[in-house]
Amino acid sequence: MAENVAIAPPGAFERIALIGLGLIGSSIARAARQFDAAAKIAALDASPEVLARVRELGIADEASDDPAVALRGADLVILCVPVGVCGEVARQIAPFLEPAAILSDVGSVKASVVAQVAPHVPQGVQFIPAHPVAGTEYSGPDAGFATLFQNRWCILTPPEGVDAHAIARLAAFWTRLGANVETMSAGHHDLVLAVTSHLPHLIAYNIVGTAADLEEVTQSEVIKFSASGFRDFTRIAASDPTMWRDIFLNNKDAVLEMLGRFDEDLTALQRMIRRGDGDGLFALFTRTRAIRGAIIEQGQDTAAPDFGRRDGGKG
Repeated sequence: MAENVAIAPPGAFERIALIGLGLIGSSIARAARQFDAAAKIAALDASPEVLARVRELGIADEASDDPAVALRGADLVILCVPVGVCGEVARQIAPFLEPAAILSDVGSVKASVVAQVAPHVPQGVQFIPAHPVAGTEYSGPDAGFATLFQNRWCILTPPEGVDAHAIARLAAFWTRLGANVETMSAGHHDLVLAVTSHLPHLIAYNIVGTAADLEEVTQSEVIKFSASGFRDFTRIAASDPTMWRDIFLNNKDAVLEMLGRFDEDLTALQRMIRRGDGDGLFALFTRTRAIRGAIIEQGQDTAAPDFGRRDGGKG
């Protein structure tokens, strides 16, 4: 009897290899299967526990710690590892990449990833960095879900000289997974994400740390009487420590630039409060409320209040 051979649907990849099966990697695996974006899905991870769980969940056709096995025949390889180790992982897998394969990533920082990975990319392999702007505060293969990328943005930052057909194929892949695709330079990406993602996380970590260090208010009181705003900050501050450490270290110039601007604006806000400038405060809050409305209009969030909890604030 002839062996059944999976054939990729038109526009999909024959075999994708996902390196690192955390939240994003496992979500890509689930989405690629649900939305027919690949005929075969291979998982590569250094952790025996993660590989065992991937097999139990059945989210990949193959799960291995051997790059020669996982990358064999892969026409799309995606690095789903912390940005700080992208270069070393690229070095390790380079000998096993198929000629003309597309190599991509999912990191929240792009210029640093390009600098780390590009020197290890074999001739003929198309390196196209990517950043799906989606996620939760959870991690590990159990945290992923197929609809994570629905109506979210995926930013591609292809270096000069990359084949246009390869860029179109990767864009089509992310579109299949439900994402809206935008292309920009790596440097511009890092500046945009410094203000929309990295700075808010830094502020969240700092606010939660400040609350924990207060001497006049006990930690039990902070936890017991947390209002919705503080609960939202603690959700953000619960994000993966390794990932965010690497993001700040690898996008420090853009983050420090945005942090300096934030510090100036915070000083202006302190001045308004000190002087009793109610009109100034009202004008600022009105302007920021309009920005929140625009985010909802673009479908990047809902207007329903959840007060920092997934159950909508009930119970």
